[in-house]
Amino acid sequence: MNDIIREIEAEQLKENVPEFNTGDTVKVYAKIKEGNRERIQIFEGTVLKKQGGSTRATFTVRKNSNGIGVEKTWPLHSPHVEKVEVIRRGKARRAKLNYLRGRVGKRAKVKELVK
Repeated sequence: MNDIIREIEAEQLKENVPEFNTGDTVKVYAKIKEGNRERIQIFEGTVLKKQGGSTRATFTVRKNSNGIGVEKTWPLHSPHVEKVEVIRRGKARRAKLNYLRGRVGKRAKVKELVK
């Protein structure tokens, strides 16, 4: 039974998954279906967490929109996610940045990773 599930999940994996981590600022190009039309909407924010593995992997992005914090969680291998573009690398020492939810303004920023 497990072999059948693994084969089905292997077919659904994307080949070109970008490399990004928590703390990075990313642009997520998501397909939105409105009636019979389909368009791409860009969601730009900081990656709060990545979790799961294989086809069940998800990532959460947070942004401030008109002073209100907005978070969205997407499956990494979803057909609705067109692409994920890394804008800047962030220096994070934790796997999950939930503490950013309670911060506003400059305190809500993550320092840029300089290599």
